[in-house]
Amino acid sequence: MPRTADLSSPLYRVAQTIGSQTVRVLLGAVTGVLIARAIQPEGRGIYSVIATTALTAIVLGHLSVEKSQIYLWPDQTRQRALLANGLVLGLTLGTATALAGLALMAVGAMPTTSPLLALALLTVPFGVAATNLRGIASLQSRIDIVNRGTIATALSQCLPLLVFTALGHVTVTTVIVCWVTSIILPFVLLVRSLRPCPRRMEGGLACRQLALGGRYHLGLVAFYLLMTVDILLLNALSSAAAVGIYTVAVTMLSLAGIPAEAITRVVLPRQAHGDIHHAEQITARALRINLILSSAFIGALAAVSPVLIPLVYGRSFAGSVAPLLALAPGTIALSLIRLVEQYLVRLGRPISMTLIAVGALTANVLLNVALIPRWGPLGAALASTAAYILMASIEVSWFARSARLPLHALLPRPSDVRAALTPVGSALAPLTPSRMIARRRRRPGQRVG
Repeated sequence: MPRTADLSSPLYRVAQTIGSQTVRVLLGAVTGVLIARAIQPEGRGIYSVIATTALTAIVLGHLSVEKSQIYLWPDQTRQRALLANGLVLGLTLGTATALAGLALMAVGAMPTTSPLLALALLTVPFGVAATNLRGIASLQSRIDIVNRGTIATALSQCLPLLVFTALGHVTVTTVIVCWVTSIILPFVLLVRSLRPCPRRMEGGLACRQLALGGRYHLGLVAFYLLMTVDILLLNALSSAAAVGIYTVAVTMLSLAGIPAEAITRVVLPRQAHGDIHHAEQITARALRINLILSSAFIGALAAVSPVLIPLVYGRSFAGSVAPLLALAPGTIALSLIRLVEQYLVRLGRPISMTLIAVGALTANVLLNVALIPRWGPLGAALASTAAYILMASIEVSWFARSARLPLHALLPRPSDVRAALTPVGSALAPLTPSRMIARRRRRPGQRVG
């Protein structure tokens, strides 16, 4: 009888996630090209500002309930209630945030007063709930559900734009309508797959989740703004056309982050479950593999970008090459931050995580304000790269101290390079207790979080 694939193996999940992320980014690249060629840098900039504002509302609104899910998940008696709470809290908090956004828009306190922003804000409840449900699916190791949502998001935006392009009707309005669809559809798919039952919601648990999530939320918001404030500042200090130039560089670099993002998603359950020592070793190994893959893919993309960007997006976007090259080192650093933070949550030090994120955001804002007026998109890229590297350095050092690992233990080894050149999942194989002890001796009585 022929052997079938082990659908629960890390290798299979990594391969499946890489496949879905590849499809997402390739479709996103097609979408980006269609948008860029149809509405040019200024139109792309307007679209980016509206989408970024709505996504910021989603991040502000979910109050880091996803972090509380990771913290509480090891208690199996709470898992069904966490699923129900994810839906109810998501819709409730998202609705409140959307209404607040519309009120701010009415008094002119938003980046734009365009009715398209109001349409985008209506997606906030669905985006917040989908964030919570996606987190539950990852904790359940149901990566197939997450991956289907990823592909659905890309298809729901790309296919209608292809139709509009064929009809010659690609405008900022049609682009925003397609984006709205891409936010709502994953929510629908997650609800159908996970089947959360609102009647299982526990009010006391919800209050604890909000209390736990609130401790991490300022840091998470700061981290999100760290990655997006450059777009808003570029729009305010330069022009929408400059935003369009800059976001092409960001979009291109997202293609190179597929393998690292896949590993980050797959290792989450193994970081959240079980023994803290095992989680440390899993995190260390994944950090080394992420560093190898990110450096290789981003380096290759940077090398071909001077030819690729004008060829794909048109000569009007040739100015995206310099920001891409400046952002490349920072993007490598970003691939490490999310992975190590999934482990750091287990240490129960939300104030420390928040202070790191706020410090990096402050540095990013100050550098953007100083560099954008002089160098435009290139200045924004340099500022962001400096802030990303600062944050990654601090958090990786914190992880190394907590795990009692020297920093050089996080540098790639020949065995890691071989693993990255063969099945990625082999790099994430569980460590046996004897190998764990051989690699690191912990002092008696050490506190681990």
